[in-house]
Amino acid sequence: QVQLAESGGGLVQVGGSLRLSCAASGRTFSDYVVGWFRQAPGKERERVAVINWSGGGTFYANSVKGRFTISRDNAKNTVYLQMNSLKPDDTAVYYCAADLNLGLGVEEFDYWGQGTQVTVSS
Repeated sequence: QVQLAESGGGLVQVGGSLRLSCAASGRTFSDYVVGWFRQAPGKERERVAVINWSGGGTFYANSVKGRFTISRDNAKNTVYLQMNSLKPDDTAVYYCAADLNLGLGVEEFDYWGQGTQVTVSS
């Protein structure tokens, strides 16, 4: 098993930047595909970005492409989400999730962190 803990959320103005971190403990981190997801009030949880085991493959939702960058440092057991040009629509609780297999759906990730709040003010 792997345990995940997100950090780095907060309040930022429109156009600002934040970097989220997802720190993992437990089983070998490089065994896992990791994704960032978000959930706004009254909305379903949605995929934001996914990174494969080595970091050589990434996927982004259209809504964040060109603004967000997912990366990982397996030596530090950490995955990052750099968020630039933030918009009010990016306001949500952001979760990182991990799974041994490559998948893109919320239901395909077995391990989840507790989430970190990101609020973008206009």
